[in-house]
Amino acid sequence: MSTKQAVIAQKAPFAVNVEAGKSYWWCACGKSASQPFCDGSHKGSDFSPVEYKAKESGPVYFCGCKNSSNGALCDGTHKKL
Repeated sequence: MSTKQAVIAQKAPFAVNVEAGKSYWWCACGKSASQPFCDGSHKGSDFSPVEYKAKESGPVYFCGCKNSSNGALCDGTHKKL
């Protein structure tokens, strides 16, 4: 992860229904137009997308504030921002 601060996409998680076995690339920089997923907007920065591989199908809450200590998944940090 970068020492630079990511852009806060939103101060709430993104609820996404995922499919078991599928990989999802979470935007870590906060600049993607297709939040919470990477669209390549990080190019030229210190950020890289983070892979999330779904273990089961169903809803997952991806971090929207880009400050979670739980990687791509929300840990509630947005409530303190």
